[in-house]
Amino acid sequence: MVFSSTVPSHLRSLSLKQALELSNLYLENAYQTVDRDIALVLCHDAKVTLSQAKSANKKCTTHPNDVEYQALREGIVTAYMDLGKLLEKQGRKDEAQSVRKMAEKWG
Repeated sequence: MVFSSTVPSHLRSLSLKQALELSNLYLENAYQTVDRDIALVLCHDAKVTLSQAKSANKKCTTHPNDVEYQALREGIVTAYMDLGKLLEKQGRKDEAQSVRKMAEKWG
């Protein structure tokens, strides 16, 4: 796949907060563009970044009951749901369904 070779390795070291912020940037731009191809690339980038949040979550030393930690987890769920909406809008129903399942795992 072309995308896997273009994703910088430094993304693997993002914190949960950074992964959320970056994925939200991708999603905001995907919502704003009128170019379908660009929207799909941005959706892919958001999905890759959100997948990095999983490893960041495992490395997180914050207590699960911490208010900030819970807000970040809720933000990840929201980002996955937004990604699902964008993918559905682009006619990618199966992929949107898969992304929604990821949101459920975080929720």
